Amino acid sequence: MEYRPLGRTGVHGSSICLGTAFRGVQDEEIAVRTIHAALEVGCNFFDSATGYAGGRCEQLLGRALKGRRQHVVLTTKVYSSLLRDANEAGLSRYNLMRAIEGSLQRLQTDRVDVYLLRTFDRHTPIEETLRALDDLVHQGKVCYIGCSNFPVWRLVDALWTSQRCGFAPFSCLQYQYNLLNRTEVEPEIMPLCRHYGLGLMTYSPLAIGLLSGRFRRGQPPPPNTPWSPGEFKGLVPNQYDFAAAMTERVDGLVQLLSDIGARHGRTAAQTAIAWILGHEEVSAPIVGAETPEQIAEICAASDWKLDAQDRARLDAASAPLVEPRIT
Repeated sequence: MEYRPLGRTGVHGSSICLGTAFRGVQDEEIAVRTIHAALEVGCNFFDSATGYAGGRCEQLLGRALKGRRQHVVLTTKVYSSLLRDANEAGLSRYNLMRAIEGSLQRLQTDRVDVYLLRTFDRHTPIEETLRALDDLVHQGKVCYIGCSNFPVWRLVDALWTSQRCGFAPFSCLQYQYNLLNRTEVEPEIMPLCRHYGLGLMTYSPLAIGLLSGRFRRGQPPPPNTPWSPGEFKGLVPNQYDFAAAMTERVDGLVQLLSDIGARHGRTAAQTAIAWILGHEEVSAPIVGAETPEQIAEICAASDWKLDAQDRARLDAASAPLVEPRIT
């Protein structure tokens, strides 16, 4: 397993981070075994959120890491928590102070290593949010802070506000990034990470499984996945339109991933992960593995580097479509 620096924090996490939403898992014991399998192959980076399955995913992670907590980098995200009352949402000081106590209890730990704002709160001044986070850092309940899915101008405003007020700054960002979604991260987020020395965690590296090689155009999606109509019964219910997502262009990209992987004795999923890891700005993609077998497959991509020719072919096949300008 490769280990990468998390921005300029001095912390090193495994180049594969295990996300613990466990959307397709019905048996909690399978989720625990999946976490243990990740630990066994050298994964020391785990991501969760207060809102995943009403707190159950944090509880699962805390139970699975019992006795091994000091050897991992643990992140969780906050915005909405258990929603038992009107104030258990947003990024107000009131909600943050309550939410961290709930997360610490569910995770069975005395600190969160990276505490991320899951999205932007337009109803709370950013200075209030950052001051509360700064207090949590000084209290030792949080080591580092970051954000997910902020519009770029909101992100820069938060960085400047922290600098102006002397608050603990963001150290890590979390955004969606994969071969099907390059337009947000590559033009703005990656240069910003280089400039400010921020770590970058990328979620949905396989586009909710579309790039895994298991899904093909004209074929029904595998059962019990977010793409299978009327069958999905995971810990975090969700549903997606497979026919609309698996276009001819996407299917061609899946075929290319499979072809490149086959030449190197690798899978389509490993090829897609290796493409992301080829970007030095990325600290770790967050993978949604839900079985020990999936952990073994995906983590094997951590020590593989695509050659320049294969990268160029994938870059060309996944290049964002540019709408013609009307002049």
